[in-house]
Amino acid sequence: MIDYNTIQKIIDTAEITEVVQDFVNLKKRGVNYLGLCPFHNEKTPSFTVSPAKGIYKCFGCGKGGNPVNFIMEHEHLGYPEALKYLAKKYNIEVVEKELTAEEIQQQNERDSLLVVTKYANTYFQEKLHKNNDGRAIGLSYFKERGFGEEIIKKFELGYSLDVKDAFTFAAQEKGYKIDFLEKTGLTIVNEKGKFDRFRGRVIFPIHGLSGNVIGFGGRILRTDVKAAKYQNSPESDIYHKSRVLYGMYFAKKAITQLDKCYLVEGYTDVVSMFQSGIENVVASSGTSLTVEQIRLIKRFTPNVTIIYDGDAAGIKASLRGIDLVLEQGLNVRVLLLPEGEDPDSFAKSKSSTEFTEYIEQKEEDFITFKTRLLSKEAKNDPVKKANLITDIVRSIAVIPETITRTVYIKECSRILDIEEKILSVEAAKIRKTAIQKELKRSSVNIQKNEKYSPPIPASVEGYYAKPQEKEIVRLLFHYNTNILYTYQEDKYDEPRNVLVSEFIISEILNDDLEFENLIYKKVFQIYLEALNKGETLNSKYFINHSDPEISKLAADLLSNPYELSKIFEKGGANIQTEEMVLKRLVPDTILTYKRKILESAYKDKNMILDIESIKKLDKEEIYKIQFECREIGFALRDISKPRGWVAFK
Repeated sequence: MIDYNTIQKIIDTAEITEVVQDFVNLKKRGVNYLGLCPFHNEKTPSFTVSPAKGIYKCFGCGKGGNPVNFIMEHEHLGYPEALKYLAKKYNIEVVEKELTAEEIQQQNERDSLLVVTKYANTYFQEKLHKNNDGRAIGLSYFKERGFGEEIIKKFELGYSLDVKDAFTFAAQEKGYKIDFLEKTGLTIVNEKGKFDRFRGRVIFPIHGLSGNVIGFGGRILRTDVKAAKYQNSPESDIYHKSRVLYGMYFAKKAITQLDKCYLVEGYTDVVSMFQSGIENVVASSGTSLTVEQIRLIKRFTPNVTIIYDGDAAGIKASLRGIDLVLEQGLNVRVLLLPEGEDPDSFAKSKSSTEFTEYIEQKEEDFITFKTRLLSKEAKNDPVKKANLITDIVRSIAVIPETITRTVYIKECSRILDIEEKILSVEAAKIRKTAIQKELKRSSVNIQKNEKYSPPIPASVEGYYAKPQEKEIVRLLFHYNTNILYTYQEDKYDEPRNVLVSEFIISEILNDDLEFENLIYKKVFQIYLEALNKGETLNSKYFINHSDPEISKLAADLLSNPYELSKIFEKGGANIQTEEMVLKRLVPDTILTYKRKILESAYKDKNMILDIESIKKLDKEEIYKIQFECREIGFALRDISKPRGWVAFK
């Protein structure tokens, strides 16, 4: 990996005009340079280079970015290769991460731990296949479970002898230090001596994404013992159980190809399903599902099916895992196997085709599954049914994407026979409450004051204003660190400066609004995270961002075909720059954004109340929509009146 300081040196040194001039004939025009675009055929130059901003932008084809982006695009190189290209041009030595003495020691220790786990993995496999006890006990167990030689070798399964310190003694004989044996958790050291953690157990090596063995899981084979059935490696510098999924190293290719991941509970579930031909399967290894594990799945696919054992007793405790998956934006389906079956046993009784067909036929979306599971308790009890509905709506409310939430609300409405609008409003309230709680913990929590715009009603959800989204991001790129206004709670408090970015982010979060454009959404999230950390980001950060879509957007929005905005005083006498009128421009942009959203919602709801549609609605539904229209109308009036805008067109 290229050292961070080297990357910064390359970015700071590479001058956009010098880089582009190697490929394009540029002519000076004012403060910028102009030339024919190298990315599309054109006769009239529309390709502009801005030395001051360090960006290029073609107003013909739309391509733009920083020097690194230009080399990536023109020379068809990846990000690291483009950096090396520029380093060579400017005679900059590329340092592949020069480590400090402390970092070297840490890296050496990590490497030593990996060397130890690699040796242990080989040792356990040898004992399984070449030792008499290993074959008689460990190999026999795997064979009884239906595991063939090929799958045993693929997953590198092993056996640890049922001797107090057989592995530890062998490892020390080979020269491995007891310190590293203890840190990997392979050896337990206490006042009574040294003991093998996994003695008398069959071994399931846990691989990292690169294929290195980073930990182990061991299943005990003795009966009538107080020891836990399964024992896992403890946390170490190389093994963090909350970030690891068993089998991911073997499954990632199939997950990517099939665009789907099956999530099960245990080691044997994964091995059995893999042996049956279903290779896109991973396990949480008996631990509660974590956000890190979910994000690991998301790197390879957004689609996950959680497979539960036929015994539904413990499933309710696991439902929180479904909400976590939903919260991370994945598409969740659930499969409950027949009673008495688990993925391990079921995979042995079915071919891969039969198992796959069973999954496709029986898997359910989480609403159907959760409703069916919890409805048995609710039965005809109205209070319990109300609690069931609230529980399911809470699950829907954590879904980040508005469209997905809307689809699930429709499904929930159909299954539970509850009006869709009621569920939608309830979900919006839950989301708003969660966001307000988050704002209280966040540095973005500005005290309510006259600068805030009127709130958006909770019934307005799933509406966007794309042109205004772009304008908001443009203002963030240009002026995010500018002070918008200063206020003082009372005469004893210190005056507080509110930045443009702080005002914009608070306004959008307070009304639980979302950007439809995914790149704008990414940029907004970056600003939010920076603000919460107390950091400020300048335009150069985005121009030189490693994500080419973000850097190109920055180049696009920071490139203007004119230098001054067309903002005039009365009579058109004075032209003002945007920066001079930010106190009016930024709130007006936010108000316009909210007004467009409200107008779309108002129009849609009024269309429902036309003569033809109204015939299909009952009185309660009509009254509810009329109430929502009135709420939206008041909000539109409150936004428009102070500005002298026409509320309804």
